[in-house]
Amino acid sequence: MPDHPRPGAAPAPRIRLTARQAIAAVTDSATEFTPADAPGPPGGAGPPDGPLGWDGYDAARERARTRTGEDESVVTALAGTGGTDLVIIAFEFHFLGGSLGERTGDRLVAAYTAARERRLPLVSLIATGGSRMQEGMRALSQLQRVARQSALNRAAGLPQIAVLRDPTTGGGWATLGAGADVVLALPHAQVGFAGSRVRPPDADPQAYSAEGQLAAGHIDAVVPADSLRSTLRHWLHLLSPTTEPPTTPTSAPTPAPAPVPLALGTTPLPVTGWDAVNQARAPHRPRAEAYLRAYFDNWQEISGDRCGGRDPGMRCGFGHRDGRTIAFAAQCGTATRPAGFRTATRLIRLADRFGIPVLTLVDTPGAANDAAAERAGAGAAIADTFAALASARVPVTSLLIGEGGSGGALALAAPDNLWATPDSYFSVIAPELATAILKRPPTDSQQTANQLHIRPQDLLELGIIRGVVTGPDTGPGPVLETGPGG
Repeated sequence: MPDHPRPGAAPAPRIRLTARQAIAAVTDSATEFTPADAPGPPGGAGPPDGPLGWDGYDAARERARTRTGEDESVVTALAGTGGTDLVIIAFEFHFLGGSLGERTGDRLVAAYTAARERRLPLVSLIATGGSRMQEGMRALSQLQRVARQSALNRAAGLPQIAVLRDPTTGGGWATLGAGADVVLALPHAQVGFAGSRVRPPDADPQAYSAEGQLAAGHIDAVVPADSLRSTLRHWLHLLSPTTEPPTTPTSAPTPAPAPVPLALGTTPLPVTGWDAVNQARAPHRPRAEAYLRAYFDNWQEISGDRCGGRDPGMRCGFGHRDGRTIAFAAQCGTATRPAGFRTATRLIRLADRFGIPVLTLVDTPGAANDAAAERAGAGAAIADTFAALASARVPVTSLLIGEGGSGGALALAAPDNLWATPDSYFSVIAPELATAILKRPPTDSQQTANQLHIRPQDLLELGIIRGVVTGPDTGPGPVLETGPGG
């Protein structure tokens, strides 16, 4: 949960490292590089006081160089950490507020280019107040250059990870930060498009904090400083790109599908449809957490839909199993909200871009159907998840581990690779709701459940699932029965 300060409490201390301290904090070694043709002093003549002739700009830059020992607001380097090579960008906030100017843009372009040429992940350690006013629109236009470079690296299937230091505001947040694949933040960092001097005077400061951005679904995790190195290493290990790029977007080798998890429950196949409902709704039935722990050696989760929402009932991320990375999207038995579907969609598309197979765990009574869910775009969110799953180039393995309620469950079910546990059911709609729609008395729900053919063995006979999986103590293999696709 976000760490909200107590009313009246003193502001939490913010962590402000220099650019080189930040690099040293997360890497084992680093070799600095800068573009050879960076304009402006040093490294080029350039007009006095910059492109606008801003009176005193050269003097301000000289003072910044003297104070920080840097000649620009970013340091770029080839680095290594935990056995993974990477390109790293670190902002020096004490150099004109870590602002972005033309020379900053040159260095950022060089870093993205180096990552593509070497097929390395790119990590940004951000601390910036935004674009440099002394260079006017020439400075602001650097955001377009950064966005272009980010898009090129994204198309090349190269991961981008951002670490938000204090502060991360303006265009730095809106490009390198929010545009990264995985966004981590240090505790209590100021994070927001509007800096402290330009936001409304009555604005809630929590909305502009790392913790507030996490709660709103815009970043993946707030990581304590002493855990940042290990967390970053773990992410880099999970997402390390292949050494050879595909010649075309469709020419990359297809990874092997994620193995089907073993069933964790001990219940037998249900006798009736209503038995299936009761077994799936049993409070002590194994849920997503238990399946993730049994399946993965370790994992890291993404969080939030990047549209202002989080759904704790949808867990998504990347994990290691038998030495390979597998992505997962797991419903946790609650009604899935629009933010949950959007987070799952984000996960599937990330995995597809990185060439990582996907595992989905299906377990929901259905999509959330309250007014708030409708206002948040439930239909559009579900449609986008269907589209992401249908268009994924990587294989998707799905396991029904509990309730399969209507389209809210089907959106996460792989069309040709869906399996089920004995303590699960899948229905066009919950039996009670089907009974109401058919204008039957509520006491007919059990009969309706039987008529819907929702048991795992019914789903197998109907060709909806490939098989019913069993537990490790049930037999020699995970498949109890195999349907037409098995």
